[in-house]
Amino acid sequence: MNHDQYLHHNQEMLTKMPDYINEYYLDKSTVPLSPATLYQYLNEFHRFFTWMIDANITSVNQTKDVPLSTLEHFKKQDMELYKSYLLNRGKQTAANPQGTISHRTVNRSLNALSALFRYLTEETENADGEPYFYRNVMKKIALVPDNETYQTRANNIKDQLMLGNVDVQFLDFIQNTYPTTIKNPQTLHRYQRDRERDTAINALMFGTGIRVSELANANVSDLNLKKATISVRRKGGKRDLVPIAGWVLPYIQAYLEIRKDRYLATKDTPALFLTKGAKVPRRISTATVELLVGKYSQAFNHVRITPHKLRHTLASKLYLETNNEHLVATQLGQSSTNATGLYTHIIDTKQRRALDGLHKTK
Repeated sequence: MNHDQYLHHNQEMLTKMPDYINEYYLDKSTVPLSPATLYQYLNEFHRFFTWMIDANITSVNQTKDVPLSTLEHFKKQDMELYKSYLLNRGKQTAANPQGTISHRTVNRSLNALSALFRYLTEETENADGEPYFYRNVMKKIALVPDNETYQTRANNIKDQLMLGNVDVQFLDFIQNTYPTTIKNPQTLHRYQRDRERDTAINALMFGTGIRVSELANANVSDLNLKKATISVRRKGGKRDLVPIAGWVLPYIQAYLEIRKDRYLATKDTPALFLTKGAKVPRRISTATVELLVGKYSQAFNHVRITPHKLRHTLASKLYLETNNEHLVATQLGQSSTNATGLYTHIIDTKQRRALDGLHKTK
């Protein structure tokens, strides 16, 4: 979904929520948390309230009527029951009607509830200037251990990364080879219009490791080619000045040279990456970026990947070059090195494969 669609869905969801959830949404949308993040949180809150009603923990019949007092006096054992429900309910799909949910997915649900209880017990104010209540049951609830080791995750994603010189080959494919695969004249026309933009988008993610939402929300004023940096708003609303790898700058410059004429951008058009609108250019959406990355990667090596894999690619190559997890975490805008262990396992796997091939019999 794009930015406007998330906002629309959020407003619909808020009609099913108590007033204090509406307050939470208003407060966090000015931090700002992205509409996509708030969309996920609202869905988690709605799931939790629905479960409370079904489990007869609250006497109300609609989620919007769940009172603050229910959360204030929520018992630890009941929250453990909800955690058990998340662990056992399974992800229901047509192909997998009762599959299991990963521990990381369960933890995302628990983290959303932790954010809500922290808000209600620490950040809100009633008429007396006090929080709505003080008892935070989520402080007694532990996250579940991740049921995938870093090695397992590394094995799952390593073949989707573009290590070595493959990232450059991919960009060259977008620019020069991909049009030879197009049969439809209208499709070819759209490709020729967007070629520089699409190449620059992929190059910027390869050269910075920024998230797709950070790229889509970037403005022209955030980019400094002379200093090779781009200013992005990270999760939690913090601004971060991200270095850009020098080798990707020509791709970005090529896009900037056609941005005005090709997309009818003016000095009042803030967005860095644009799509062609009927009358005025529009900011590119995260959904469009995801689609174009998937389209080109599928044509390139028959594996459809997401923009997040381009982020993984940058992190893995940076770790291979520096052997420094703190530097990788800083580049990715992460507050700790907890997640960077994944990249050590990806690189170890690649290194082991290379070592095994060093003395093969000719």
